[in-house]
Amino acid sequence: MTKAEPTDLLVLLRELEPVVEANLNRHLAAAKEWFPHEYVPWSEASDFDGPLGGQPWEPGQSRLSEVARVSLVVNLLTEDNLPSYHHEIASVFGRDGAWGTWVHRWTAEEGRHGIAIRDYLLASRAVDPVALERARMAHMEGGFRNAYEGLIESVAYVAFQELATRVSHRNTGTASGDPVCEQLLARVAADENLHMIFYRDLLGAAFDLVPNTAMRAVTRVASTFQMPGHTIENFGRKSVQIAKAGIYDLRLHHDDVLVPVLRQVRAFDRPLSGDGDAAREELAAFMADLDAQASRFVERRSAQRERVASGRS
Repeated sequence: MTKAEPTDLLVLLRELEPVVEANLNRHLAAAKEWFPHEYVPWSEASDFDGPLGGQPWEPGQSRLSEVARVSLVVNLLTEDNLPSYHHEIASVFGRDGAWGTWVHRWTAEEGRHGIAIRDYLLASRAVDPVALERARMAHMEGGFRNAYEGLIESVAYVAFQELATRVSHRNTGTASGDPVCEQLLARVAADENLHMIFYRDLLGAAFDLVPNTAMRAVTRVASTFQMPGHTIENFGRKSVQIAKAGIYDLRLHHDDVLVPVLRQVRAFDRPLSGDGDAAREELAAFMADLDAQASRFVERRSAQRERVASGRS
């Protein structure tokens, strides 16, 4: 008879705490201290109109392409919802012991990202500061709510999400064409990578402890995944622009986000039973369909680019 897997949250938290502590210590040893102000081109900054009587913003002041601006703003607004993320993750992980230490450390590190990106955008006059602030207010007023249930689903989500965010930041930096922006976002992406490693390895430990539960969680999260910024106004249109530019698209999501995490936690190689086996079959079918969708998208994008290059609409 297959041994029953523990499902009680407190039991799972207690069983996984040694893994959290070990990975926290590894993270603290690997993480490098850095300072947002060192990555901002302050020498380019000038006063805006308003109480200081500076120069109003206008589009010609930005050296970035439209899609680079869109992607930077989406990334920044996503980072801005950190208070909601902290609330959601602390509600699941708790604020005590190694779990609590990790939650607060993660929050502190994530807080640098929004500071640095906003300062870069304003110092370089890359975006309309009034529109940016209004978008921040609207997005944060909507907050963020964890769409998943329980500890394992929450861990699975952040494992995928941190890697997706890393990919998005790095590719946005490359697309910006600005070495200053690229250096900044590479630094931010390095943080996101360490966060991903923490959550990915915690997910692997969950597979060791409760393989069938973990498999069900991973299948649900992978098949319903949405970026944390999906509630940003006009996110659908913006995400299409970002995908067409190759910054973040279905191919990247399949190849560079889902596949690496699934491979590292050995999702397709573990002995499972019952609904765990069924969930793995469901995941395999989902991944095959996503792969096909990604290929079709890339083909359509290539064809469109060829038409534009040849002067055809």
